[in-house]
Amino acid sequence: MRAQVVLFDGFDPLDAIGPYETLIAGGIQAELVTAEGPREVTSGVGLSLRATTGIDPDRADVVLVPGAAAQTEDEIIALLAKAAPTLAAPIQQALAKQGLTVATVCGGSLVLAMAGLIGGRTATTNHLGLQALGSMGVNAVRARLVDDGDLVSAAGVTSGVDLGLYLVEREISAQKALEVEELFAHERRGTVWRAA
Repeated sequence: MRAQVVLFDGFDPLDAIGPYETLIAGGIQAELVTAEGPREVTSGVGLSLRATTGIDPDRADVVLVPGAAAQTEDEIIALLAKAAPTLAAPIQQALAKQGLTVATVCGGSLVLAMAGLIGGRTATTNHLGLQALGSMGVNAVRARLVDDGDLVSAAGVTSGVDLGLYLVEREISAQKALEVEELFAHERRGTVWRAA
């Protein structure tokens, strides 16, 4: 099992590292990737991480898109809008691949909506972006996690660890998710909305 956590200029480091570390602790191989390939990527708070390869849905079972970090909502939206065209083609390929799950944390679902990839789907994002998500043709749900089959989204920035645990439970086992939860001294919370 392999996960790719997507980085882009201005990404929110907690959105990326929370689920990345959780997935690894759960026994899922994870790597940091970009649409452009290996490079240093600077987050919206100045922390830089190195992506080791490019997005490759053929080598992944999960592709995870984080949100962005900045001082104001307008700056966050601008960062997400800048990332959307670059990520559109590889994420569209990921969504089309049978058996692959695309996951998002916080504004990651807005990136996908801005790229025109999840119209008519059900997703969540940070409570501040729910109205914007809904205005882009997405069924925006106020829930901690939304499981819409091959699209799993998490709400605010701290929900990334919950997303990682949920994916470990869904893809590996409930027992493994419980072990990671205990290891991290983290207790999952909130509602998981699931497609009927």
